[in-house]
Amino acid sequence: MSAATSPGGTPVRGTAGTGRERTARPVGPIRLLSRLLRAGTGPADGASTTARDLSTRRRLLLALTAALTLCLFLSYEGVHGDADPLRTSSAPAVISIDTALYALDRAQAEATAGTPSTSEFQKQISVAAQSLASAAADGIGGSSGRQAVQTAAGLITVYTGMVQQAQLEPDSKVLREAYLSYATSVLKGGDSGIEQRLTQLRDDQRRVVGQQTSFGWALWLGWSLTTLLVLALAAALLETQLFLRRRFRRRYNRHLLAAVALLGGGFVPLVLFTVWTHQGMADTRGLLGRGLSGPDLRAAGQHTASYLADTGFRAAVAVWIVIGGVLLMALAETGLRQHINDYRFRPR
Repeated sequence: MSAATSPGGTPVRGTAGTGRERTARPVGPIRLLSRLLRAGTGPADGASTTARDLSTRRRLLLALTAALTLCLFLSYEGVHGDADPLRTSSAPAVISIDTALYALDRAQAEATAGTPSTSEFQKQISVAAQSLASAAADGIGGSSGRQAVQTAAGLITVYTGMVQQAQLEPDSKVLREAYLSYATSVLKGGDSGIEQRLTQLRDDQRRVVGQQTSFGWALWLGWSLTTLLVLALAAALLETQLFLRRRFRRRYNRHLLAAVALLGGGFVPLVLFTVWTHQGMADTRGLLGRGLSGPDLRAAGQHTASYLADTGFRAAVAVWIVIGGVLLMALAETGLRQHINDYRFRPR
């Protein structure tokens, strides 16, 4: 392989082997990276290694960028991908079931009161039915969950009929108590009762919420690896900038500096978006983890909407991770291509 020359045939100043570089050596990780890139690439018979050094750095930058883009996209989606189902389905379903349970308790209290209020009883039954309809519309628990809701709704109809029949027997205490006893068994009768079925369904949905809001070991590993790749790519870009400065006496390479700015300016907002989304999801899990009743139910929906606000927008940002990765690769390629094209390989 011949010595490196410019397209006009003039030897390039400051190529490897001249021993005339006076620029201070990089320190820390960048110096270590520079040594690793030079390892095993010593000049043969005094030939320049500049072309090979440029190609090595180009391949390294492109490989690191591709790996970072993939890892960052998967890690980001791992957090934000569950935010929208949590906001639109899981959290509202839990609140709907808690509302239905609370309304049924109020209805039972009216049914067994000394002077029951028919209108109040019907009001609470309507609230419970509407809440179950909302839970079904939210897609709670898939097909099995919808079937459980339909079963509970059918049992509520039976329960309502028994209570109404009891209210039609004011003069016969025995019949009234018999109807109320049967209605109570339908509502609270062990594993087959309405309340037990709804409680089990709510607990299942809470587990879904827990899974959607957890930050498990896979996400910790993904974000740790992503951070390491960001640092490695930043170090590689800076080391390449210093390499070009030593070899070609150019103070700055605008494409590489733009890549560094894009890397830092893109990664920091993504981390902040992830922290904000995960915090909102964790607050939602804490809110839904305790039993909701009365005034808590009315405020729970508002709090959940507040905790998960803007999660849809943040989740949509994931597509910009891919676009940013392509831009980084283009900047690295453009920044080095102009120098690589200055070298020509001749057959031995």
